[in-house]
Amino acid sequence: MLTSEDVKKHALKAGADIVGIASMDRWEGAPLQCDARQIAPAAKSMVVMGFRIPRGTLRGIEEGTFYISYASMGYAAINHVLQPMVCWDVTAMIEDAGYEAVPIPNNFPWTNQNSGGQDPSQTGLPNYNKSVPVEPGRAAPDVFVHMRLAAYMAGLGEIGWSKMFLSPRFGPRQRLAAIITDAPLEPDPIYEGPTLCDKCMECTVGCTGNCIPTDKSVKVTVAGHDLEWGDINYVDCSRYFCGAAEEHNPWMVTEKDQEGFQQPVSQSQQYKVGPTYGYGRALEGASGCIRSCMIHLEEQDKLDNKFETPFRRRKPWRIPWPRVMPDGS
Repeated sequence: MLTSEDVKKHALKAGADIVGIASMDRWEGAPLQCDARQIAPAAKSMVVMGFRIPRGTLRGIEEGTFYISYASMGYAAINHVLQPMVCWDVTAMIEDAGYEAVPIPNNFPWTNQNSGGQDPSQTGLPNYNKSVPVEPGRAAPDVFVHMRLAAYMAGLGEIGWSKMFLSPRFGPRQRLAAIITDAPLEPDPIYEGPTLCDKCMECTVGCTGNCIPTDKSVKVTVAGHDLEWGDINYVDCSRYFCGAAEEHNPWMVTEKDQEGFQQPVSQSQQYKVGPTYGYGRALEGASGCIRSCMIHLEEQDKLDNKFETPFRRRKPWRIPWPRVMPDGS
């Protein structure tokens, strides 16, 4: 008989850093297009795994000297290399025990963000083909599994005001993947530990594009619990994530660069730093949603993953505009 303990031990050994299990009935009330039960109606359990973003991958951006570590090792390599391998390993383990398992990695670029007839002009994403349900009452492909809600349902932590998922071990420093299965696994309780997000609003201050409002929120009810987070401006987020802020982008040198970096990601690829592991952007360095939040949580001594020295050791840098190059030009 396959047990929750068996699955969690295997996931941790395979490379996950945190893991929890939810029963599928916790999706009750979710929008049809986000309901993971639409993927596998017979599924009984959902395994959710978190993979740490190493604190050190953010160091070079904090210093303004080395961006590729976060873009590759803290972002793309987790989503495109580590997560799929661990998902494959755990999925095989569950199916070897005689239960079907559907791996849901967090490495789909656009597919389920543009599903169900969403208007690309409201997302800042390419205008890929929209989709329709195969029959009335079914979700359209691809179902958008809200990984942060999934992690909440699995008892791994809470969702902060920035909409980042916060775990008591890493705060906002993890990326998530899930597996749904017809194995009847014992679910973990919803997180009821010490509150992590105290709505300090450091995320709203740190975000270079002011994309996280202080006075406008999204409210949902999941598994009988009311959740709330800031109503993020995702189009602006896509721009500033990729370097729209002059004072935070060392690659913005000319006025042409400035104009290009102001465009949403789908319209300004020629201005972006080249790909590494398929993802070479993240020039904003998660200034508000990860770094500012992480700094605050560490100062509050709320995280289990502790360090010998504080992350922020000097006043954050800013680059004046227009640029003055080292040769004075």
